[in-house]
Amino acid sequence: MDTNFNYVHVKASPRLEELVKEKMDKLKTRFDFLVAAEVYFKTEKSSTNEEGRLCEIKLSLPGPQIFAGANEENFDAAISKCVNDLKTQLQKRKEKMSTHM
Repeated sequence: MDTNFNYVHVKASPRLEELVKEKMDKLKTRFDFLVAAEVYFKTEKSSTNEEGRLCEIKLSLPGPQIFAGANEENFDAAISKCVNDLKTQLQKRKEKMSTHM
């Protein structure tokens, strides 16, 4: 699966990329219909002047794309939340696809 990383106001991090690739590989083994992933890392300032770490992942697969985003204190937590949301959406998609076969 092709995975593209985009950084917005964040320095590129090989550690974050490895963490995401590891989690995406697990998803790919469970859901073999995945084609590609776009991963965005951003920092956002809230109204209380605190910086949030935002991770957004967009998956390409047959049918409509699937998207999840999370804003947490650190990127590790944001990645985990994002991947869990994607897993739920993918499970629903897989169940819907299997009823049509």
